Amino acid sequence: MGNDGNYNTASPDIYLLLKDFAQTNKRFQTDAERLLWEHIRAKQLSVKFNRQHIIGDYIVDFVCIEKKLVIEVDGGYHSEYEQIEKDEFRTQQLNDWGIHVIRFKNEEIFGNLPEVLNTIKNNLIKRHE
Repeated sequence: MGNDGNYNTASPDIYLLLKDFAQTNKRFQTDAERLLWEHIRAKQLSVKFNRQHIIGDYIVDFVCIEKKLVIEVDGGYHSEYEQIEKDEFRTQQLNDWGIHVIRFKNEEIFGNLPEVLNTIKNNLIKRHE
């Protein structure tokens, strides 16, 4: 987060590249991302979420800017050692900017969507307090 409370934006030399990736990610969502998006879009949880949003040098799956809450949906490659380290670094960077990150595996979204939505709701409440 910048000192003015706004999200960091990507540097101009990388922004267009990230914007293109974000647009591609929106067009080619995973099945788990699509399912979750259908339940959090259009203020269904009383707040607005954006998908494939650029924060700093990252494109996050979903973000509620108002509550500074990021939701990441992790497919199989997120269990590989190198990706785990990258995800941990990314989460720490976002946390340092005052943004809370929650992660769900695809299997959680498919297998227990009500619990996933409940976890998101609880995190939104915590971010309000």
